[in-house]
Amino acid sequence: MIHASAQVSPLAHVDASAEIGADVVVEPFAFVGPEVTIGAGTWVGPHATLLGHTSVGRDCKLFPGCVVGADSQDLKYNGEPTTVSIGDRTSIRECVTIHRATTDKMVTRVGSDCLIMAYVHIAHDVQVGNHVILANSVNVAGHVAIEDHVIIEGMVGIQQFVRIGMHAFIAGGSLVRKNVPPYIKAAREPLSYIGINGIGLRRRGFDIDRIQAIEDIYRTLYVLNNNMSQAVKAAEVELPTSEDKDVVLSFIRHSDKGIIRGPF
Repeated sequence: MIHASAQVSPLAHVDASAEIGADVVVEPFAFVGPEVTIGAGTWVGPHATLLGHTSVGRDCKLFPGCVVGADSQDLKYNGEPTTVSIGDRTSIRECVTIHRATTDKMVTRVGSDCLIMAYVHIAHDVQVGNHVILANSVNVAGHVAIEDHVIIEGMVGIQQFVRIGMHAFIAGGSLVRKNVPPYIKAAREPLSYIGINGIGLRRRGFDIDRIQAIEDIYRTLYVLNNNMSQAVKAAEVELPTSEDKDVVLSFIRHSDKGIIRGPF
């Protein structure tokens, strides 16, 4: 169904089963496949491709050459009715590819208010939070989780099953093979902790006392202790109780894949 206020070019292909919301614009030569849902106010650029079982939120922008909802490249994928879900106000730039999930998660998800820059690849079963920026040519392998407010610079490769914690920043050209804890900056090869993401935290309204407390957590974890299990115990006992401490320590406890190394 196409809403009466939508503007769909006669040169675009829109499957009869697609649902096109109010004030959506579908430019010439775009392809909208079966069972695609597009929220109100979204712009679908020329030569953008939305394949089956894809849901796009409100006020998004899908630029020319992007492909959203193609089958997983996982050899175990057997055509199951999996999906891609895109939140509201997210921009998907030129030549981005976002693949459908497998039966692991059933949905590949990109949240709201994200900027996915040109040539990014988001593989099957990836879960991307809100307010995330993936710069040009970031490659995200299957089953990766990227939490809210993460920024990843260009040409970064992320290994499958890795988790990147909220408010983290990863420098361009990095290879991410282990989990990246929340609130930090990561760079170098092999990827290492280089400090907390103070600039990003200040931009998001963290006050100086809260930022200092997060610095104290990571000083205990990465600087004052050589053994991470001992560092976690020290942080539990020696540092004041806070939500941020709980977030960091819980992330580390649940990192079966291990976390990135310290600064030395």
